[in-house]
Amino acid sequence: MVAWALHRKRCKWIRPLDEKINRTAVDAARRKFSPEFMNRIDKVVVFKTLRSEHLEQILEIELGMVQQRVLMAAGAHQFVFNCTPKVKDFLLAEGTDPKYGARHLKRAIEKNLVFPLANLVATGQVKLGDFIRIDLLGENKLTFVKEAEGAMVPVLLERYGAAAGAPAVAARAVRPIAQRKEFGAGGLNETK
Repeated sequence: MVAWALHRKRCKWIRPLDEKINRTAVDAARRKFSPEFMNRIDKVVVFKTLRSEHLEQILEIELGMVQQRVLMAAGAHQFVFNCTPKVKDFLLAEGTDPKYGARHLKRAIEKNLVFPLANLVATGQVKLGDFIRIDLLGENKLTFVKEAEGAMVPVLLERYGAAAGAPAVAARAVRPIAQRKEFGAGGLNETK
């Protein structure tokens, strides 16, 4: 109920702002182009700025695409990762701005998530079926914690497509590890 009230309150000032942006853009087009040209245009479309819920949806789609890339990897390089809400907020702060929207989000994901994960795979610290939790340490340092080995991939196969994995991977069971392994910039750290 409270969320709906906040949504209605926010919509009261968003709608007039969108209308003002639309009016301003159409007026600018009318000043720039001749009336003959404007009369030939069927419809003027003004793109609105992305709201936070739109940016969150874009982030979820991009993270899903990264997970799908990992699951479609050949051989023993398939693993599962999960980002905490703090990491998602960090990625949104790094990859979005009011002027350009979400244009830099993919670059922020590549730099902060994909490259470190690729390094962990290349050095053999992450193996087939591992479950990696990505968390934020401090203000801008991501940590990668191995929560389980041999994680169940069938649920993710259903979510991201059957082409993402092999039957041998789907048959494996989750095996919790005795000590969680935290990966940082300096390599492997064991935590209790």
